Amino acid sequence: MTTPLPSSEKILILAPRGRDASVARGILTEAGMDAEVCPDLRTFFETISDDISAAIVTEESIADQPPKRLSEWIAAQPPWSDFPFIVLTTRGHSPDLHLPDMLGNVTVLERPFHPAVLANATQSALRARRRQREVEAHLQERQRTHERQALLIRELHHRVKNTLSTVQGLLGGTRRSSHSMDQFYHSFSDRIVALAKTHTLLTEDYWQMGSLQDMLTAELSPYNNHTAHRIVLNGPRVELSADLAVPTGMAIHELTTNAAKYGALSVPDGSVHVWWDLVADGDVQTLRLEWTERGGPSVEFPKRRGFGSTLLQRVLTTQCNAEVRFDFDRQGLRFHMEAPLTNERLVPKY
Repeated sequence: MTTPLPSSEKILILAPRGRDASVARGILTEAGMDAEVCPDLRTFFETISDDISAAIVTEESIADQPPKRLSEWIAAQPPWSDFPFIVLTTRGHSPDLHLPDMLGNVTVLERPFHPAVLANATQSALRARRRQREVEAHLQERQRTHERQALLIRELHHRVKNTLSTVQGLLGGTRRSSHSMDQFYHSFSDRIVALAKTHTLLTEDYWQMGSLQDMLTAELSPYNNHTAHRIVLNGPRVELSADLAVPTGMAIHELTTNAAKYGALSVPDGSVHVWWDLVADGDVQTLRLEWTERGGPSVEFPKRRGFGSTLLQRVLTTQCNAEVRFDFDRQGLRFHMEAPLTNERLVPKY
């Protein structure tokens, strides 16, 4: 008893003379296989393709005219393909010895044949074709893996270049804003740790995306109190690409450090509220973020711009194409940022 095969595995039959086509199709249909009869060689050429799984042809149907077109189709097969043919010959006649060489993957059956012989030969041909398609899928996956690896290597070069530029900028800026070696060491170390935290979030997702809330939580949660009301984070889940996540993570660190030293987090009753949202404008989404401090020391407009605010301005505008604004309200610092999520990749400048 034969096992029905998937209907997507179609067999072409080319047997324009006599009853061979109708008999073969009836046998295959009874065995649960999908067969299509081609009335002539021209229709056969128009129908045969990589989507067809096997072909049954009579010897005389190909010998009637030069099979150059068929030879060209066979020669043009992809490396994984060795299309299976079942050639029906006539008992007592000498077979055409050129056909196996031309067709390649050939099973020869003499007519008349038992129905089970044709069904079994066709099933074997379909199994062979299935194995070939598995090889095709394997080769395609290998190609995709190779392309992904090449892309990751290019991404790595890009990330390393950006990271080294960021570290170089942090080094120079921290040196200029430090009054002692101790101050330089601690400020620079803290900034490198903040950079490492963002990188950790990204590498956990194979350097694809970083969660904005996770970055905020990592920086601000140590300052929360037992009521969990000192730090308030409010916004939808937003995943930032690495190009946005790294500078945004640095900005969050600078804001947190400033709040801990001089702002709302420097006193027990101070609080920080961070609100963000996504605003759609056509195909572009824009991230809007508001950082608001309350309950801290009275805020005054700074007499000189520190490196932290310089870092925020330059990195966010250069790397993220963002618009940033500081509001030195006496009740507490407010920081506003708008950044498109489809930014161009730019190397940071300081």
